[in-house]
Amino acid sequence: MSDSTIDTAELGEKIVRVLKTIFDPEIPVDIYELGLIYDVFVNEDNDVKILMTLTTPNCPVAETLPQEVEEKVKSLDEVNNAEVEITFDPPWTQELMSEEAKLELGML
Repeated sequence: MSDSTIDTAELGEKIVRVLKTIFDPEIPVDIYELGLIYDVFVNEDNDVKILMTLTTPNCPVAETLPQEVEEKVKSLDEVNNAEVEITFDPPWTQELMSEEAKLELGML
């Protein structure tokens, strides 16, 4: 293992930092804190797969948000490729939001 390789946990943290720069246009909270990201998989080739949801199936950003996630994650030097998969199973609920997001939206 050379010094230039970083472990998947470290890359995962970098990906999360990128995800926290992407906001839902209708809610002033980033998609990570909103709980829209269900899972981030990184394989040994640094291919990234992100399983995410949207607040609603007919969300106005259903086309653009996954694309933005994909492009921003791909922009990380360490990432070889990124793919976003949208799922509505389980459907998103406010329960998935972090404490920080709930606080931000005055729900606590």
